Amino acid sequence: MKVRAAVLYEMNLPSPYKDSRPLRIETLDLDSPQMGEVLIRIRAAGLCHSDLSVINGSRPRPMPMALGHEAAGEVVEVGPGVTDLRPGDHVVCAFVPSCGHCLPCQEGRPALCEPGAVANNAGTLLYGERRLHKDGTDIHHHLGISGFAEYAVVARKSLIKVDPEVPFDEVAVFGCAVMTGVGAVVNTARVPVGSSVAVVGLGGVGLSAILGAIVAGARRIIAVDVNPAKLKMALELGATDAFDARDPEVTQQIRAATNGGVEFAIETAGAVPAMQTAFAITRRGGTTVTAGLPHPEHHFSFPHVLLTAEERTIKGSYVGSCVPARDIPRFIELYKQGRLPVNRLLTDRLRLEDINEGFDRLDRGEVSRLVVMM
Repeated sequence: MKVRAAVLYEMNLPSPYKDSRPLRIETLDLDSPQMGEVLIRIRAAGLCHSDLSVINGSRPRPMPMALGHEAAGEVVEVGPGVTDLRPGDHVVCAFVPSCGHCLPCQEGRPALCEPGAVANNAGTLLYGERRLHKDGTDIHHHLGISGFAEYAVVARKSLIKVDPEVPFDEVAVFGCAVMTGVGAVVNTARVPVGSSVAVVGLGGVGLSAILGAIVAGARRIIAVDVNPAKLKMALELGATDAFDARDPEVTQQIRAATNGGVEFAIETAGAVPAMQTAFAITRRGGTTVTAGLPHPEHHFSFPHVLLTAEERTIKGSYVGSCVPARDIPRFIELYKQGRLPVNRLLTDRLRLEDINEGFDRLDRGEVSRLVVMM
């Protein structure tokens, strides 16, 4: 079948993207779903820094590639071997497919699925397939999804069936921002009730982490960012304190306000300065969690002695250490109860044709979450 999709042919084109147009809206050939695959109609897809990092070359991927990984839609057709989904079912895409057989999957850590990582790096579906083509040339899949498109063929193991009552634009953000942010708090950090938490970086993931800290019962929630509008939003969502990361004294201010630092600091900006701030405001015996994805050549350093002398912990959090089939339905139920108001993170809805301008807004830090509606 023929589908329209946003395709990246060359990384690291200059911004503003409204002028350089790195994403081209192309008509592609999409194969029918094969064994273990599903054809879905994409209804909404969020713009995420993980997409932007491919556009700007921070996360190199094979080209050409149809971008988009935070997506929701409805099942149109199932391939052979798929028995638990039917046409009309609503689904959210998980951008790390879980094979269910490798050691990390057997240990309950599907975010670290080994075949899933190989496929994502290669730009294929779970077992090496490419279902998108243009004039006889294969188009790579972004994280097994390629969600900036009218339709997508994805592995069944990349899909989570969800409640059809939740609108597509709202449920789409559960596939990345909510899993990553809330999961970093409740799964990776395992924040206990009554703890103090700081979140450094207030994009969609960071604001989701603020909501996760509220759900976890943190007594004090400190928001840190360079953007006053995002600090204001964090306070409106329930953060107890907000600090401007541009202030050269911000570290000392937070440590003074918290009597030596917070018990848990969550870094979501994917930038070394943000990680340095998060580590510096973590108290003795505390835990610093990073859920951001910096450029692979960037390095974070710290005084080695602090790990021992202050019993510090540094943890990485990929996909919020989530089990998507378990956690996405749980998080959606919290949303329906009003306890996880992720709909407040949505800044705007866009047409597919306006996607380059959307990435300019994301690059400038003006938005929490933009969603392309199909």
